[in-house]
Amino acid sequence: MSRIGQNSRTMAQEQVDRPLAAFARDYEGGEVTGWHDHGRAQLLYATQGVMRVATHGTHFVVPPGRALWVPAAMPHEVRTEGPVAMRALFFRADAARVGEAVPAVLGVSALLRELILAACAEPLEWDEAGRGGHLAALIAEEVARAPRLPFGVPALRDPRLRRLAAGLAADPASALTLENWAERCGASARTLARLFRAETGMGFARWRQALRLTEAAAMLAQGATPARASAAVGYSSAPAFGAAFRSAFGITPGGAR
Repeated sequence: MSRIGQNSRTMAQEQVDRPLAAFARDYEGGEVTGWHDHGRAQLLYATQGVMRVATHGTHFVVPPGRALWVPAAMPHEVRTEGPVAMRALFFRADAARVGEAVPAVLGVSALLRELILAACAEPLEWDEAGRGGHLAALIAEEVARAPRLPFGVPALRDPRLRRLAAGLAADPASALTLENWAERCGASARTLARLFRAETGMGFARWRQALRLTEAAAMLAQGATPARASAAVGYSSAPAFGAAFRSAFGITPGGAR
């Protein structure tokens, strides 16, 4: 996995005196930015490929058709899964009011997608009284009204929970119970259950379902069929998978694909 080196605070998009600035770059699969932060809020979007974005509180999967709002000064790390065509936006502090104080996955409408691409075609110092200004105003409106989606899994801090999380990430279909994981992680099932509640506000079963559905969403975004994604994350019933997916994300597995 190759590491991308850059000083985020000296990027031109961080310095330009405009409400927003576009950033376009294509990445190969398996690239990683390393932990960093920006002085301006970001809307991370890719027209192709899946981004895995980690913050200290949550791990997000961002497939095409979705974008991640990252508040200013929030440490995060981006990993690419397959080739990624990133088309991101940086928001000056006064313009960032359209977003959240916390990271959030946004649904990207067809209009917002075209607006992002159009902004990437504008010069960095676009005409505030011309086309660039109109694009920026429309982008702000679309970001403000974009649906917020639960494409994230609470991050785990305790080393024992992290071992469990790594095992499930490698094999989301694993049928191991919390008692089974306790034997592997060096803690009692009661201790693990308490830690899950303390760190995530949810029990093991609910956290595991969130991880499984998020992994399934990543597979669907890369072209897997609903049946294949369902089996890969441990669902033996396609209807049960479809119902859980719709309940979590508000769309069908076929729609996510």
